[in-house]
Amino acid sequence: MSNLLRKPKSNVEKDVKGKYEFLKLKENPFPNTPFVNKNNSDIRYNGSIYESRIREKEREKIINNFIKIHQSDPNHIRLGYILDYSYVGRGNGKSAFALNLVEEINNEYCLDISEEQNKCFGLHITPEVSGRTKTFYSFADLIFETIIDKGLIEYCLASLRLEAINHLYPLVSTDNFEDESHLIASLNDIKWYRDNEIEIAAITKHYYEGKDLSKIRNDFPLNKDRNAFYGTFITTQADFKKYYNEVLKKGKDRIDFLFNDLVLFFISAGFNGAYLIVDDFERIPDFQSKKLKQEFALEIRTNFFDGILENAKIGFYNLILVLHAGVPRLIEESWAVSGMNRRSPMNDESRQTIRFDNLTVEKYLEEYRTEEIDDNLHPFTKEAVRLISERAELNASTIIEKAYTLIERAVEEKICLIDEEFVNAQLGQVIDEAKDSKEDISSESSEDLFKKSKNNK
Repeated sequence: MSNLLRKPKSNVEKDVKGKYEFLKLKENPFPNTPFVNKNNSDIRYNGSIYESRIREKEREKIINNFIKIHQSDPNHIRLGYILDYSYVGRGNGKSAFALNLVEEINNEYCLDISEEQNKCFGLHITPEVSGRTKTFYSFADLIFETIIDKGLIEYCLASLRLEAINHLYPLVSTDNFEDESHLIASLNDIKWYRDNEIEIAAITKHYYEGKDLSKIRNDFPLNKDRNAFYGTFITTQADFKKYYNEVLKKGKDRIDFLFNDLVLFFISAGFNGAYLIVDDFERIPDFQSKKLKQEFALEIRTNFFDGILENAKIGFYNLILVLHAGVPRLIEESWAVSGMNRRSPMNDESRQTIRFDNLTVEKYLEEYRTEEIDDNLHPFTKEAVRLISERAELNASTIIEKAYTLIERAVEEKICLIDEEFVNAQLGQVIDEAKDSKEDISSESSEDLFKKSKNNK
């Protein structure tokens, strides 16, 4: 007998309320592990939720001190810091802030937020947990990998080619594409050129003649297109990646390519700068010897300020380091020896330093409301949030962890309001359980980097 029309005997109960609906929530707003994973599609985990209102001061300082200053200004800031002043360690929302800043930068490549002064891309760079990024050469490799991951070379190749096509082949229409990503893919696809009878060598020669690409080394990947036979070959981002990994020698050759040739390439494609936001920067000095710290600082000075490569001359890449409170002590000696403390001082008075304070839970709750209500903290009382914050020593990741658990306990016990009494009744149990956990979130979050830095000196 066919199963096409058969139905189960038990009927699905209609209008069943969701587990969290009595709290006026769609689901638990808080992640059960309060660390940012930018590759996660869930907005609770990928940094999409963060309290923008309490970060407006930090955002405005970055916009005004960095992004709105024209890149051609010789005094524009080339190295800055997002510095956490809380010594409890991780969990203050810096990663979420950094990810959202990069997203805002890349939305229109700074043209909107710089009032058309700059066209810059942003990169969120995270050093390896294992210490693989302890040398400047490996740091340069990580920058290049991030450039590839963001598809920036694909974008620039399409930009150069589109400009040349509009000049040499004005009758070829590029207005019939679904969106920009489809246009970029077509402009980097050999088949599209064959279909439209466009000679790749001709358009390549056109933009080589009018751009600074002539200053780039002869074996630069794009140079092959100048001699490509009709419809046989076109350089893609994959060729750049292969060139970097298989042709260039590790070390100086890759540094020259990244800080000279690629800078000229990006400029030719219309960019005049970039923001490299390095999250969890302490993963670099944590694994460095005294000598490596000094060498790393000297390489930053050479390649971002005083060297002979194009980036040092014009300050195309703008470096913003995200630092926990104890990190300045880890690098202060190497910064002093290399002269970096004079070029980019790390203190409250400097324009380079963005002071970072504490996060609230309101935004998490707001994202998962089933209806609009006047009380932004519901189902928590103001006093309950204050108590949770005090117990967590204002550490954002610990606050989020406890808020997640308290929501779950409230659902289990059908408690409609999480007040001081409920927090006091539950929080002691939460803390006891955390002590027995091998993967205790709050213990990692409360690492005292100040003591750590003193011990490492």
